[in-house]
Amino acid sequence: MENEARNMARHRRRRRRVTGKFILILVLFIIALTLGILALSNLGGGGETDPTKTPGKTGGSGFWTDLFGSPTPEATVEQTPEITPEPTPTPVPGFSPAAVEGTRPSDFGMETAIRVGDEIVDKYLASAAIDFLTGDEYTDLQGVITFRGNNFRDAAAYGTVSMTEKELDVEGAWTASVGSVPKVYGSGAWTGCGWTGQPLIVRWPEETKRIMNLYDSAKAKADLVEVIYATMDGHIYFLDLETGQRTRDPVNMGRYPFKGAGALDPRGYPLMYLGSGDDSRDDGTGSSHASIISLIDGKVIYEFGEKDGFSLRDLSYFDSSALVDAETDTLIYPGESGILYIIKLNTKYDAQAGTISINPETVKWRYKGSRTNSTSTKDGSQGWWLGIEDSAIIWRGHAIFSDNGGHLMCLDLNTLTLDWVQDTLDDTNCTPVLELENGHPYVYTSTSFHGGWREREDATALIPIWKIDALTGEYVWTNNDYHCQTVMGVSGGVQGSLAIGKGPLAELIFVPVAMTDGSRGKLVALSKANGKMVWECNFAGYPWSSPVAIYDQDGKGYLIQCNSTGYIHLIDGLTGDVLFEAPLGSNVEASPAVFENTVVVGTRGGLIYGIKIK
Repeated sequence: MENEARNMARHRRRRRRVTGKFILILVLFIIALTLGILALSNLGGGGETDPTKTPGKTGGSGFWTDLFGSPTPEATVEQTPEITPEPTPTPVPGFSPAAVEGTRPSDFGMETAIRVGDEIVDKYLASAAIDFLTGDEYTDLQGVITFRGNNFRDAAAYGTVSMTEKELDVEGAWTASVGSVPKVYGSGAWTGCGWTGQPLIVRWPEETKRIMNLYDSAKAKADLVEVIYATMDGHIYFLDLETGQRTRDPVNMGRYPFKGAGALDPRGYPLMYLGSGDDSRDDGTGSSHASIISLIDGKVIYEFGEKDGFSLRDLSYFDSSALVDAETDTLIYPGESGILYIIKLNTKYDAQAGTISINPETVKWRYKGSRTNSTSTKDGSQGWWLGIEDSAIIWRGHAIFSDNGGHLMCLDLNTLTLDWVQDTLDDTNCTPVLELENGHPYVYTSTSFHGGWREREDATALIPIWKIDALTGEYVWTNNDYHCQTVMGVSGGVQGSLAIGKGPLAELIFVPVAMTDGSRGKLVALSKANGKMVWECNFAGYPWSSPVAIYDQDGKGYLIQCNSTGYIHLIDGLTGDVLFEAPLGSNVEASPAVFENTVVVGTRGGLIYGIKIK
């Protein structure tokens, strides 16, 4: 038994020695095979390296990792994040207007002159090119900061209306009182808010609020929206859009009536540009002029236009609402004197220090035509005066505006040469509106009936409505459906400005026509395509006030329209149906502005209303 046990033990030891040798041989064979494969791999592929592999590695887990279960740590490959390309911006259409037969300035006997500083010059070229983009790009401020909002004059409303009841809460409206000033010429007084009389509405950035002379309560109010209203009692009022309470002391500008809307600076600078609509009886002041006002402290920092010797007309009224080219720091301001002022402001604004200053350099342009001051009128009086009372459209480097002499003009602001002129028949006060249709610019406008010029006062005269090609000045279509009357003190025709439909109303324009049947009037919707009437809404009073297009949360479009009987109307933009109307107590010549769900408008009776849209 002992010998048998020893033999079995020797056999087991011999078997273990044989097994160990076998395993060692197998391992050596596998290593040799692996090294051979690796060598062949490195020789293949034309010497190219897989760019996804770490240098010196074969990638992934590999043989050694599988065999020993402990991979050699690899350097982390930092992945380059995928960059989303920025969308290609939509190219801005160019605009190179040029006259054709019938719109050449020479066809109207136009003569112009330019004054740079104190020198009259034959030719002019702007040192930095004025170039306005679309109306939506005019300002980053939230609100309505010039007449009809921007350089296309198509945005008297800011934001979307949240509307459920389709009513105007006139009973719950806030009101603020406005006074009057005596007229210099004739009898009576300038009262309340007149034509065009649009308020300005703005939500100031917090850093701007901080440096202005707002009351502490207004300065502390988050998201304050301020109403700024220049009125015919010679004051500028500042009100909280939500409550109607004053946000700061009014600015007393002397007894100058302000009919035009004024304008704020589109860059958000605390500046206001404002001109008076008549002279003042105050001793030592007298003649109407334009002012630039610091809204940091309410002080006038510059005045111009008073008794300007460059003018061919002996007055200096400003009913227009200015525009500012932000890139070139240039103010463009037409006057009823027949002068267009182009003022390089050289603004210095320090928001941290709360200071602002300007150092103006002024260029003036004036005009006259063969019909200017003509006595070929029905009553033999001098008619077709010089003067610009509407607010200019500006597209790219060109301004488009009308005058008292029945001209619609397109002016190159960088050379001060007229591109084209078109006949608007009569004293044209409504502000034109511009729209790009498939990139092509068109102007919509109309005219008025100045008694005694085309027809005798108390008669009626044709009031055409036009669509005009802004490239050439040619009529695209003319609507001749309306005749209007003029009586002493009340001019018939289109005094309010046209409203352009957008979104669901994109096929329509809206025109307020005054004195169509005695003192009555109407708001008419015309097809943009052919000028034909789509609907009419008739009023007992004439509308000098401009319609405002608003849009609700569902995209539906409506119109706000006021008239001389003191009524405010909410109208369905597609059908012309009056959805709601209410009296405001007295004649509304002024044009409303809308900020989200609030309409602001003043009356000749001396009240400013803030009305919620429900």
